[in-house]
Amino acid sequence: MTVFALAGCAEPTTPPTTTRVAGSTAPALPATGPARPAIIPAGAQPQLASDPAQLADDLVANELALRDPSTPEAALVTAAHRQQAAYRAIGRHPEWDAITRARIAPSLLDVYDRNVDARRQLAAMTPAKNTLPPWHIEPPTPADQLLSYYHQAESASGVGWNYLAAINLIETRFGSIQGLSTAGAQGPMQFLPSTFAAYGEGGDIGSPRDSIMAASRYLAANGFANDRDQAIRRYNHSDAYVRAVDQYAAVLAADPAAFAGYYRWDVYYVTSAGDVLLPIGYAATSPIPVEDYLATHPQ
Repeated sequence: MTVFALAGCAEPTTPPTTTRVAGSTAPALPATGPARPAIIPAGAQPQLASDPAQLADDLVANELALRDPSTPEAALVTAAHRQQAAYRAIGRHPEWDAITRARIAPSLLDVYDRNVDARRQLAAMTPAKNTLPPWHIEPPTPADQLLSYYHQAESASGVGWNYLAAINLIETRFGSIQGLSTAGAQGPMQFLPSTFAAYGEGGDIGSPRDSIMAASRYLAANGFANDRDQAIRRYNHSDAYVRAVDQYAAVLAADPAAFAGYYRWDVYYVTSAGDVLLPIGYAATSPIPVEDYLATHPQ
């Protein structure tokens, strides 16, 4: 099996000859600082505090908003985008750790530690690219449907729903990424067609439900019940990948409400020019030089 191992990046496949790129409207930012704009450009990244102490304080506020049942949808989206961007920033700056971690509420320390570690594990296996990939970025399958599929798969196979969700998050941002790996892996859980044929039971490799069920069968067949990490390693032969899956899965097991944040995360691609956000609506059929994209899609 070959998978994207998305830390926000995967190598593009050999492309066709035409390219189209589209952006989408990003949500308004909350007024958390006098120098921050009320609205960011379409497809742009959230603006974060440059001071690591303030960044950590803002992250706590966003984590709490994501766990508050009264938070409206627009604010949930904004909080999730800022949460994700903050973890990416902190992940790049281990020299901030003594400052940022000291400002995290005790109730969120385990969540913080696991998210930061997962980010660093994925970053370590993600080479920067000079081009953006030939992908389409689409809205993910509705959250309630995904959760239903994870739990159905757990009941049928014994593979924890949280591990299936963590893999789905890392591989394709819950199916938002429509594209092939260089080895030809495809679908929301990134199967090679030959592997899916063995575990898909005649289903559709592009179907969220069928691919999640196939992933649970694959993990179960590879000994998930007795050696969880070895089964995940068969999914992707990387210790960093296994650790990232374990960290996200542990967050979800301890607090299923964390899914609300992960579900609303954006797709980022690691490039020689830094992280590039690929918004819903991005569509390319051949690789795009990152400089060309940034000229018309400021981050």
